[in-house]
Amino acid sequence: MQQRRRMSDPVKTAVQPLVSILIPAYNAEAWIADTIKSALSQTWPRKEIIIVDDGSKDGTLSIAQRFVSREVSVVSQPNAGGSAARNRAFALSKGDYIQWLDSDDLLAPDKIARQMEATEHGLSKRTVLSSPWGRFFYRSSKARFSPSSLWCDLSPVEWLLRKFEQAVYMPPASWLVSRELTETAGPWDTRLSFDDDGEYFVRVIAGSDGVRFIPDARTYYRVSGSGSMSHIGASNKKLESLLLSMQLHIKHFRSLEDSDRVRAACLKYLQWWQIAFFPERLDIVKQVEQFAAALGGDLEPPRLWTWKYAWIRKFIGWRLARRIQQFLPTFKTSVTRSWDKALFRLERGALKQQN
Repeated sequence: MQQRRRMSDPVKTAVQPLVSILIPAYNAEAWIADTIKSALSQTWPRKEIIIVDDGSKDGTLSIAQRFVSREVSVVSQPNAGGSAARNRAFALSKGDYIQWLDSDDLLAPDKIARQMEATEHGLSKRTVLSSPWGRFFYRSSKARFSPSSLWCDLSPVEWLLRKFEQAVYMPPASWLVSRELTETAGPWDTRLSFDDDGEYFVRVIAGSDGVRFIPDARTYYRVSGSGSMSHIGASNKKLESLLLSMQLHIKHFRSLEDSDRVRAACLKYLQWWQIAFFPERLDIVKQVEQFAAALGGDLEPPRLWTWKYAWIRKFIGWRLARRIQQFLPTFKTSVTRSWDKALFRLERGALKQQN
């Protein structure tokens, strides 16, 4: 009796969809090798890995070039931002499906394979595939997976309603998107230096026929610190980018459905985010209030998010309490990261001695 061909059989592999793993990188020498290794370790046999170095000033490019092979391509460009690097990577890709992967994040070895299994059962190419994700600092084995209301199958409108109302999200690496849907969504917006991924995936979701959540496909999201692209701080450039992203979020959502419930969700979304502009950019706060008025509603005065900061405010004032609220979580995260880094180095050192 003829044996059934396995996934590694070249005949079967040749007819499977090609998955493009696209990695934009900037000053990522500390992480890029592990990120590329996680891409190479994918059990899905047909893959290409494209790394675009966006004018790094450290050793990112030279480290990435060590991995160049039949499966791995590395290109470099003058610094133009993460969105431009992603657009360049996509332009070079040939895959039937697109896996975005930031240069400090990781994929479980079977992440893509588990998501691709769902496509083998008549799933529309307009369906976007998502997965669980966990936060970590240095040791991915200690990643914390905290389920949100987005961790399930949802229609586009329901997914966006939950995102807007609850301030929840999914990082780029959690998605797997067909080329057809990627082309429908259009390129990453190069005007955005903050929340570019949030704006981009709202377009992806709006152009889809739904989200299929694959519970066994895992992604690891590295919490990189105040120097990362995802940290907003008091940067005027990032605050202005956030404002533009918020405008585009609302525009995309209302183009899908412009109902009372959608407008209410948009108002809640503005309410969630307005505090990000305090106390640095009161001019932007006024613009956010104008957006709310155009939606037929008003925003409440910004609140300090937890009772302890509201209590501190009574003694030192709103502005200083807000400064403390911005500083303390960053300080706490920094201490936790340093401790995890020390344990990570100890574990790696012990592993090298064993080998």
